[in-house]
Amino acid sequence: MSKLIKTLLRPTFKKRVLFFLVADTILSIMTLYGAYLLRFNFHINMEFFHNFWDMVLLFTSIKLVFMTIFSQYTVVWRFYSLKDAKRLLFAHILTYASIVILYFLFKDFFLPFPRSVIIIDFFLSFVMLLGLRVLKRLFIKSTLPSDVDFKPTLIFGLKDYSTIKAVLDSDISLIPVGIVVVEPENLAIVGGHVDNIKIYSKEELPELVKKFDVKSAIITKKLDAKTLSNLIDELKSLGVIELKKIKLLEDGKDRLENIQIEELLAREPKDLDTNAISKFIKDKRVLVTGGGGSIGSQIIKELHHFGAKEIIIVENSEFNLYKISQELETLGARFVPILENICDKEAIREIFESYKIDIIIHTAAYKHVPLCEFNPKSAIKNNIVGAMNIFELGVEFGVKKIVNISSDKAVRPTNVMGATKRVIELFAQNIPSKDSEIVSVRFGNVLGSSGSVVPKFKEQIKSGGPITVTHPEITRYFMLIDEACKLVLQAGAMAKGRELFILDMGEPVKIVDLAKKMIKLYGDGEEIEIKFTGLRAGEKLYEELLINDAECKTKYDSIYIAKASKYDFERLKIEIQELLEAKNPKEVLKRIIPEYQTKD
Repeated sequence: MSKLIKTLLRPTFKKRVLFFLVADTILSIMTLYGAYLLRFNFHINMEFFHNFWDMVLLFTSIKLVFMTIFSQYTVVWRFYSLKDAKRLLFAHILTYASIVILYFLFKDFFLPFPRSVIIIDFFLSFVMLLGLRVLKRLFIKSTLPSDVDFKPTLIFGLKDYSTIKAVLDSDISLIPVGIVVVEPENLAIVGGHVDNIKIYSKEELPELVKKFDVKSAIITKKLDAKTLSNLIDELKSLGVIELKKIKLLEDGKDRLENIQIEELLAREPKDLDTNAISKFIKDKRVLVTGGGGSIGSQIIKELHHFGAKEIIIVENSEFNLYKISQELETLGARFVPILENICDKEAIREIFESYKIDIIIHTAAYKHVPLCEFNPKSAIKNNIVGAMNIFELGVEFGVKKIVNISSDKAVRPTNVMGATKRVIELFAQNIPSKDSEIVSVRFGNVLGSSGSVVPKFKEQIKSGGPITVTHPEITRYFMLIDEACKLVLQAGAMAKGRELFILDMGEPVKIVDLAKKMIKLYGDGEEIEIKFTGLRAGEKLYEELLINDAECKTKYDSIYIAKASKYDFERLKIEIQELLEAKNPKEVLKRIIPEYQTKD
């Protein structure tokens, strides 16, 4: 019963229109009667009163028509403004001008009728009807928090308006003043209304922003990265500061959230084979090393999505392991969280003894270039020894598929991090693997990862700058984290063993251009300085994915295979041991990887 009462009392557009139609009708009757009282000094002669109800019908009908024409019943009441009050005045002027004309055309209908009542009622009606609207706005404002700053908002896209309204109700400061069509198929309905909001074409955008002083926009449709980027550039150039989108949650509900820079650089994978991934993963027990990191945690979510039987998570960071465990519990995934270091081979052996593992995804590694450069021995131990332990134990226990995550920094490396990744690529391609299929997947920077420049730039913009970029010409390949992880699993599904897969990263992006895009997206309109600090230790201007373009295409355009690198495995193991014992490990790295270039 209480739910029914709440439903009946919940404000809707139709209820608001009905309320004001009834209220305006009652007030119009009262003001006309008041005009009669004032005209006759509160003693109305009954001969002038016999056609009073005819006058009520005439006055009220004409008034309601002009009130509707001047949008007095479609206005958002918490945003009722001086412009709306002017429209109310114009509606009254035309109403009573029409009555005067009708009086002289059909005088017999009016008589006996005192003409001065028209003027008196004009003033009474305008004051009373305006007063009702002002009181309504003041009442609504008094029920809202005192610090609410109303923001006229444009809505882009014709998603189901009930969804949009539910989202708008969650943020009372956003006042929808127009819907802008972004779909060519909907241009025919420009000029119409959805609920009480008018639909406009995109060409009217500059005029709309100026007319309503728009500072906020909500995008309801999924747009490709280029279209979204162009729209944001246009909105920002017009002075629209706050940009949001509607996102559908897993529970079927929508919510408002800020647009992220990742969406402006995103690509739709053109050849993602979800059937192959599902067949590869479904009902398998998968071990993921570094499962609490950015790549590892996303891989794990994809594994759950594609129906993994159980996920064994090996993670050295207690906090990261706790965090991914909480997320997986929410998703209802089957997983085993193991707090362990992959460099401890005997501890890792116990995991293989306890669980029959079908697939290994090895993501654990130190990836921060300057820190690895400053701590080469730690980087070598973690990145090389840890990976060797996983691969050797995987082969020993007959794991069918082992997928190693590599990096574009392994191509002609100029830093310790890239060199360690290249060593492990060689190890993976040359280890006697028995029945195990060991493959590596190489790709560039991942947007949304903890090591990405994006979080750093966000913090710098939030604090007012400057944004620090190492060099004006530095470029990097970028890929969305979920796209990269799906393609890693797809490469694993097609692997036969010893391949080095390379993901198509698209065109490289200048970091300074990324910084400018982020300033435009996240900035508040104030100018933010970009400061160049110089290349860091081991850092390249340009990253590469291929060596001498020696790649082979696969059946998927997004995935290539690099030329195989033959290396005597026993010699490689001896050199890795020398590397671990060397006082100057970089010299040994140069022997293993002739293309490794370092200033030391």
